[in-house]
Amino acid sequence: MKPQNLYTEISTFDEAGITIRGKDLVRELIGEINFTQMIYFHILGRMPTPGQMRVLDAVLVTLVDHGVLATVGARMVYMSSPEAIQAAIATGIMGLGSQFGGVMEITGQHLETIMAAPDGAQAAADIVASYRTIKKPVPGFGHPHHRPEDPRTPKLLAVAEKEGVAGAHVKALHTLAAAVDAAMGKHITINATAAMAALLGDIGVPGSIMRGFAAISRTPGIVGHLLEEQQHPAAYSIGMQAQEMVPYTGTIPDKK
Repeated sequence: MKPQNLYTEISTFDEAGITIRGKDLVRELIGEINFTQMIYFHILGRMPTPGQMRVLDAVLVTLVDHGVLATVGARMVYMSSPEAIQAAIATGIMGLGSQFGGVMEITGQHLETIMAAPDGAQAAADIVASYRTIKKPVPGFGHPHHRPEDPRTPKLLAVAEKEGVAGAHVKALHTLAAAVDAAMGKHITINATAAMAALLGDIGVPGSIMRGFAAISRTPGIVGHLLEEQQHPAAYSIGMQAQEMVPYTGTIPDKK
């Protein structure tokens, strides 16, 4: 007997083929749409407009690589288990959290709060004040290397404007940025994750799932670093340098 009230609207299969979101995988999807379209279609259940597709593509391209720093864990796991590359990839993706990559999810939720408020400017000021109270930066603002602007941000926003996709989320981002600058008394960098949150929001991606798009984007970058690790191993040297840079300060027993 089948369990009651359980269902999926995403996919099914039978002897004749595979259906995804009401479309035949072989006849209507393979070779007919690109990967960016498939990502949007599979997750959100509708085919993107050309503008939405290009904006999503821009977001996915932006987050592919985050340097060696973001893949140290993946490289270490690969060094330990080269027969299980999927474990190394999973390790790299697990690094997407509230500090790196996953920030767009938090920012997206803030933008939705501003959009839903009767007074968006006041809502933005309240969000900023809440972070100042706990003495933490507002997610999506500031960058350790890019000042006064993150070069990726204006390009991403320009893509959205060009495609006619920039809407309420981008407007809310500017409102939040103005509140951040006012509270700090100076301009604070709008980093790329904040821009991507606004763009994803304006193409219909809920804030609660935005971190998933960061994981999709980061995966090919991790695979690229793992191929480099195969060809030019660096993990062992990185590990030994870390060992030397963090000296042992405890006692050493007398071995005599």
